[in-house]
Amino acid sequence: MADHPDHGVHPDRVPNRSGTGSGTGAGDAPAAPGADRTTPPAPEWEQRFRAPRTSLPDWAEDAPHRNLFVSNATGIFELYTWDRTTGEQRQATSRPNGTTDGTLTPDGAWLWWFRDTDGDEFGTWVRQPFEGGADEPAVPGLAASYPGGLALGHDGTAVIGRSTEEDGSTVHVAAPGAEPVEIYRHRQTADVGDLSRDGTLVAIEHTEHGDAMHSALRVVRLDGTLVAELDDTAGGSEELSLSVMGFSPVEGDQRLLVGHQRRGRWEPMVWDPVGGGTTALPVELPGDVHAEWYPDASALLLVHSYRARSELWRLDLAAGELTRVETPPGTVSAATARPDGTVEYMWSSAAEPPQLLSTGGGVVLDPPGLTAPSSVPVTDVWVAGPGGEVHALVQRPAGEGPFPTVFEIHGGPTWHDSDAFAAQPAAWVDHGFAVVRVNYRGSTGYGRAWTDALKHRVGLIELEDVEAVRAWAVETGLADPARIVLTGGSWGGYLTLLGLGTRPELWTVGVAAVPVADYVAAYEDEMEALKALDRTLFGGSPEEVPERWEASSPLTYVDAVTAPLHITAGVNDPRCPIRQIDNYVARLRARDAVFEEYRYDAGHGSLVVEERIKQVGMEIDFARRMLERVNGSGAPAAGAPSAGAPSAGAPSAGAGGPAAG
Repeated sequence: MADHPDHGVHPDRVPNRSGTGSGTGAGDAPAAPGADRTTPPAPEWEQRFRAPRTSLPDWAEDAPHRNLFVSNATGIFELYTWDRTTGEQRQATSRPNGTTDGTLTPDGAWLWWFRDTDGDEFGTWVRQPFEGGADEPAVPGLAASYPGGLALGHDGTAVIGRSTEEDGSTVHVAAPGAEPVEIYRHRQTADVGDLSRDGTLVAIEHTEHGDAMHSALRVVRLDGTLVAELDDTAGGSEELSLSVMGFSPVEGDQRLLVGHQRRGRWEPMVWDPVGGGTTALPVELPGDVHAEWYPDASALLLVHSYRARSELWRLDLAAGELTRVETPPGTVSAATARPDGTVEYMWSSAAEPPQLLSTGGGVVLDPPGLTAPSSVPVTDVWVAGPGGEVHALVQRPAGEGPFPTVFEIHGGPTWHDSDAFAAQPAAWVDHGFAVVRVNYRGSTGYGRAWTDALKHRVGLIELEDVEAVRAWAVETGLADPARIVLTGGSWGGYLTLLGLGTRPELWTVGVAAVPVADYVAAYEDEMEALKALDRTLFGGSPEEVPERWEASSPLTYVDAVTAPLHITAGVNDPRCPIRQIDNYVARLRARDAVFEEYRYDAGHGSLVVEERIKQVGMEIDFARRMLERVNGSGAPAAGAPSAGAPSAGAPSAGAGGPAAG
């Protein structure tokens, strides 16, 4: 899993099937090239994808004017450097399938980025000078692997986490000019959390106790000798997790900011691994709280997430006082405290596109050219479910219901939908669909018990919550029960296939992107961190608890699927590998089921804007055609914009439609 330290506020590091996000927001970069301004503008739903966006800029700790961000300015998400003193911006990477994983050395002299092959997430770290130049191996002597965290020291020392099927998790220290030395190895999942300011202590998140959803912490010296251990799981007997939020940025201060779940939600505390002991913090906020240090360590910047929205707070450590950092209502997806005391943050809402703002006033990066059109706001819905109240976010098109309705299920599973701008649900709304997004059990943001609830009945528990919200949508007149689309990507794609098979009478059409389809085959082929997660979720391997794996695998129910189905798959996907999708599709084809399959030459999702537009257009077009086929006139009402015909090479509907390469 790609995971590297930066100056943003981290979520918890529970392994997910969903890949690393490409970042959102408006960026100081040219409009996407190739636009013919003599032709009519593209539909608004396409404009939302094409509008220039950036991630929150990461800055070099000892050279804060040197920054790194991700942008889609060229139509592919790539890494860019930015010198705030001169204003110069430079595209640092250029690859057919994009690049998003990178960080700057503390002095700002070098950019490190992770080079994989076409999105397979298996590769090595390379580096290039900040001003530009040839890439070179960052750590000669280390073979390719899945990344397991990276921490860069002020003296040039690098701490590199790796994961391979052969070795499990390993951690290596590379001093300047020296060969890398292995200081940690274990079969279970482990990640590099951070390196202390003085370069002597390494914080490692590990799951040696065997529960991949709940990490313990270990601090070691550069030679691997133990300094201290912090384990809230009590050796795996308690479902309590810890996460590394970062060492103090002040020289001589070896305190570590840690996230914990001791009160049923994520909160920060301070741990002194050398002196011993932890310090609780006076944070009485109802939701999850993630934190980072202010650069002088006098305060913490808090991101408080609660009920699908988030806000910022400043905690003065000496006075113990919380002060609200004013932001608009909606979602803060990333934030950082700058050396001058200002806070920069990425904000959006479901209706309004992302903005990169500063508490010092104004927009940090604001590109000329195309601006993403707004969408419609979300309405909050709380529905009684079998495990407690389920929170859903609803977007309605113009007109009166009942509407053709899309249940768009988020990935993860340890993630949640929020009141944030998202191009894909907005595209469905543009085409006349109501969109319902459900934060089912397993989602983050509603307390530890809600997140941990799906174990052993994997997939089935989440679908109980989705089905409860579906019943509400039909009973209230929002959704037409004969025109309901179940869709999602990654874990959401898995739930789509599982839902179509276990409750076929509930869903009219299915659209699954990069899904788990044959869970046993997926386990055999997937990356190591996900194997550990799956063993935790199921309570054992397929050999140890075969009945649980069978009950939760979409392949078990494939012959019961009656809804027309569209599947999108990445041929290099390490999270939902292609062989297990082959197995599922073969079963569909054998019984002449109505389905379409589309394959693209990348990994777990695409960083290419036009590819994303192509995929979303195909999905919406498929749903409209299939609703009309099933219901006669079941597509959205006349006047709703059309998704357009599928791109050349797209499959056609029918029994066992061929895959498009």
